[in-house]
Amino acid sequence: MEQTRIPPQVGRYKVFIIDEVHMLSTAAFNAFLKTLEEPPAHVVFILATTEKHKILPTILSRCQIYDFERMTIRDTIDHLKSVAEGEGIQYEEQALAIIAEKADGGMRDALSIFDQAVAFCGGNITYQKVIEDLNVLDAEYYFSLVDLAAENKAAEMMVMLNNIINKGFDGGRLINGLAKHVRNVLMAKDAQTLPLLEVSDQMRQRYEEQARRCETRMLYRALQLMNRCDVQYRQSTNKRLLVELTLIEIAQITQPDEDTPSAGRRPARRLKPLFRYLQRSVTDVQSKKQQTVAPSPKAEAEKVAATPSIATNEPQKAPQQAPQAAAAATQRPALKASSLASVTHSWKNLREAAKPKNKMNIIPSTLTGDPSATREDEHLEFSQQDLELQWMSMCNRMPQKLNAIAVRMKNMNPVILQMPAVEVVVENPLVMEEMMQIKGSIVNTLKLHLHNSDVTLSIRVTERHEQAKILTRGEQYEQMEQNNPALAKLRELFNLELA
Repeated sequence: MEQTRIPPQVGRYKVFIIDEVHMLSTAAFNAFLKTLEEPPAHVVFILATTEKHKILPTILSRCQIYDFERMTIRDTIDHLKSVAEGEGIQYEEQALAIIAEKADGGMRDALSIFDQAVAFCGGNITYQKVIEDLNVLDAEYYFSLVDLAAENKAAEMMVMLNNIINKGFDGGRLINGLAKHVRNVLMAKDAQTLPLLEVSDQMRQRYEEQARRCETRMLYRALQLMNRCDVQYRQSTNKRLLVELTLIEIAQITQPDEDTPSAGRRPARRLKPLFRYLQRSVTDVQSKKQQTVAPSPKAEAEKVAATPSIATNEPQKAPQQAPQAAAAATQRPALKASSLASVTHSWKNLREAAKPKNKMNIIPSTLTGDPSATREDEHLEFSQQDLELQWMSMCNRMPQKLNAIAVRMKNMNPVILQMPAVEVVVENPLVMEEMMQIKGSIVNTLKLHLHNSDVTLSIRVTERHEQAKILTRGEQYEQMEQNNPALAKLRELFNLELA
């Protein structure tokens, strides 16, 4: 600020160049602001920076801003050529391209690297010496890796990767350099994107030659794989394995699809045409049904008589074949029934046996309490097993609106007091009231399917001493072990524990 007061001794202006101006502190900017607002007529300030966003807005608003772009690789190479020719230094254009690429658009950095290369090479700048000096991986490796990948030679790529790592190069740098190389090959495939290649003329020709040998699909997929590897590289604990897997996947891009394990890829998942087979099976079944002979009226009547049924909204006549129904009742399979407190109760088996396999004929009179649905001349005796079976069948076929009471009825145990009187014990008075509302329908259904028109039903609430104790899992197992000692041997043999 003191020097701005003194006018120039030579020339009209005194120019002050402040490099890296973003490094000034806030206090320095505030002190500089007053002079910048009202500078003397002979003073010019040039502020240079690479981080414009760090400068105070009050400073930027009082300046004319000129944004300079980075030097292109082509311009940097041309300038280095003129410097080398002016200094009498021999060079290879490919070596200057490596220097320009390393400078990343900065001419000052390019000249510094150029001076270092001149000192290292002794006045003759060659490509091999420059890559040794700058520790840059030779581009020949990239060309070779892409050619091997196009030929599906994963083993050769692994050997080359090992040689590169033994020379001291990091796997992450290899992936980044290979990704840049593949990008250049992709740009060389189209004449419109060819000017985007910032390389020497000799390298541009090589990129064009390799682009003709590579498929566009392979290049796109390789870029995706290497980008994924670059993202995962820092978090990976086995970095070399990650690079090897990436190169193997790149080598398999153009490999024919194989489902064998030796192919090194996951077998292709194909959706089976399930609907076509399903439709074919349905048509086969329909055709078989059409080819079957219709049953005789007598057999149809026997089938209706032997089919258990319960109420619905569609009217239907009662079966007329009593002798055939009696014969069918005598041929029912014997089912084991256990007491209410037994843990190994067979109600589950009874439920499965009583589930209707098909849509059965339903008689509405069993819900309305109409006794005409049963035959008055039927007085067949039935066993406890038959009673439990028909009780469970009735619960399974009850309509949806009675689903709640049907679930409770499945847990009940009807008992024959004295033929044909049946008694059911319920848990509480509320359940008893619901049972009493449909008692007539229950009795008519039992009369019909037990083939006994004298069946009566009594419902009562259980006494305190009759209530079964709810057993824990441990108690249930102990009781099962008492009934079947082989369970203890099984537990010891397999060293089992109760979950």
